[in-house]
Amino acid sequence: MRDWQSVYSNQLQYRAEIVKAVLEDYEMNPVLLSKMDSSHHIGHYEVCVAPDNVIRAIKIINDEIQFE
Repeated sequence: MRDWQSVYSNQLQYRAEIVKAVLEDYEMNPVLLSKMDSSHHIGHYEVCVAPDNVIRAIKIINDEIQFE
């Protein structure tokens, strides 16, 4: 089992889904985790990758994904 590392976190699920989709295009097999408390609607979503993809994933997120 892999020790997944978080490379992106946001309160908006759709943004985390976009990041996950972009990283999937690079065949990194990202995982989307919900850290939301459904009863209080607080928390965030995390996109995680394998440790050997962390630096590459962060570079792709910073260089290729912009939310206006």
